[in-house]
Amino acid sequence: MNVHQAKTHLSQLLQEVEQGQEVVIARSGVPIARLVAWQAPARPVAAPGAMRGQIALADEFDAPLDGLFQALQ
Repeated sequence: MNVHQAKTHLSQLLQEVEQGQEVVIARSGVPIARLVAWQAPARPVAAPGAMRGQIALADEFDAPLDGLFQALQ
């Protein structure tokens, strides 16, 4: 389907896509886009703060690292 036809028949194309069809849109006979049904992401992203209370940091988390690098040598 060319771009002009797609613009003219967009509502019809969307109905076809809802029924499971795929529509390829071309410009001058060269495919440039594929119209497919929307699929929600398989795993939704958790909202900020969703893990509140599930993560704990040790009291010495930000303690100085004095002597650590000598121990690694």
